[in-house]
Amino acid sequence: MDTLFLALRVVLSLAAVLGVIWYAQRKIGKGNRAKQGKAITVVGRQGVGAKASVAVVDVDGKRFLLGVTEHSVNILHTSDAPEAPAEAFTRVLTEEGGDVAVEAVKPGGSSLLAGSILSGDTWRRAFASLKP
Repeated sequence: MDTLFLALRVVLSLAAVLGVIWYAQRKIGKGNRAKQGKAITVVGRQGVGAKASVAVVDVDGKRFLLGVTEHSVNILHTSDAPEAPAEAFTRVLTEEGGDVAVEAVKPGGSSLLAGSILSGDTWRRAFASLKP
């Protein structure tokens, strides 16, 4: 009977410790997420030398091309940041008058499998191209 109570105490203690860790993580995580805000987005980075690289960064609707070395950061070019694809798609749809009909198009016309690896025609064409 003592073993059962001991096991119960261990399980309850472990649950309490895990609960405190989970609660602390939630509180700390919320504070970090609010501060992160994504004000600066690194679009891409490419090394051009041992200690030099070029980076493309978006900041507040502007896009910067930066030259980055061990000792300095230089602005090489500045332009407006391009519109996000989802926003551009929504804008185009609304400019077209709202509802846009989307039609299913079968590749090749007759078969749903036309052009895929599952199509017999695809395999016939592949073998025909291998013949001399």
